[in-house]
Amino acid sequence: MATSTLVAVLARLPMTATGVTLTLHVVGTLGHGYGAAGLVGTATTAGTALAAPLLGRTIDRYGLRPVVVACGAVSTTFWIAAPHLPYTVLLVAALPAGALLIPAGPIARQVIAALVPVRQRRTAYSLDSILVELTFMTGPALGILVSTQVSSTAALTGIGLLFGACAGALYVVNPPVRTPDEAGRPARGAVRPPLTSWLGRRMIATLLVATGALFVLVGAELAALATLRGSGEVGWTGVVIAVMCLASLVGGIVHGVARRSASQLTLMVTLAALTVPAALVAQPWWLLALVLVPSNLVCAPTLAATTERVSQLAPPAVRGEAMGVQDSATRLGLALGSPVVGFVMDHTSPGMGFVAAGVGGLAFAAAGAALSRRTTSDEIAPQPA
Repeated sequence: MATSTLVAVLARLPMTATGVTLTLHVVGTLGHGYGAAGLVGTATTAGTALAAPLLGRTIDRYGLRPVVVACGAVSTTFWIAAPHLPYTVLLVAALPAGALLIPAGPIARQVIAALVPVRQRRTAYSLDSILVELTFMTGPALGILVSTQVSSTAALTGIGLLFGACAGALYVVNPPVRTPDEAGRPARGAVRPPLTSWLGRRMIATLLVATGALFVLVGAELAALATLRGSGEVGWTGVVIAVMCLASLVGGIVHGVARRSASQLTLMVTLAALTVPAALVAQPWWLLALVLVPSNLVCAPTLAATTERVSQLAPPAVRGEAMGVQDSATRLGLALGSPVVGFVMDHTSPGMGFVAAGVGGLAFAAAGAALSRRTTSDEIAPQPA
């Protein structure tokens, strides 16, 4: 488990740097607006969202290594070539490149399900969320540092090289994605439950809330970058993001050791509501960082609660596909958050990006709550004789 966890952390590291580095490249080097930068991010995350369930199902059927080889080759090639592409070509190539991005998140969650007993998975998923925050404290900061002190070309090239190294590490370690009992059965002969048997209203409501959570998170990150750039303090962006991640890390620790915790929906609503007040602060950078601490305290708990809920609702036979569907939902939130929040900021002010992120997240929460309430009503309604 320790080795697999370390490899998962390394595999996620270049992924965390892609969004902010692409934004700085499109806005600073190519001279486009935040909306245009958001479209490139949307194309990448949309490709990942579309392909994640298929990649998960492929891992279920053929194992980890074939997926790692294909995704590693494409990811390395795209990110090394990205800084040399004109904007239009970059935008077009982002979709297929995103589709074959190394699925580090779903792989890590599958490994936890394969190695950790059910009674300890909540703690393990919280630890996984904490480690994600550690990579988010490192990846974006490195991307910003290299982009601002060297060039965005060097930063994007470095991301490509890291993707190649991480793919090699995953191939060599080849962490288990099945329990010992499951590994003893032929994967191709396993009976898979039909999609409609587990992707019902409960699961869809859970995925809607997950989408909203990532909408808030990417929107807040983009708004923080725009706010600091507008005040001439863009060099402190990495520090602000690190503070946000540290707050999330602390929240994840509390969630992991607590005997009881709030529901996924409650955590996500809290996250969205506490993001809006950041619109009142533009400078200095340290005050903006402090204002963002309360919302980020519930970031890792929200993500951990989402994974725990998905693992409860999905049968073991479709674990890879279910984790892929969860990844698709979160990627959809990322894909929607960047252009929507970027569009709002392009036509108003950087601070309004925090408002757009929070209000958009609350809208997703309302949709998930309505679907959950409808599911509960259907369950308690009297059945015809």
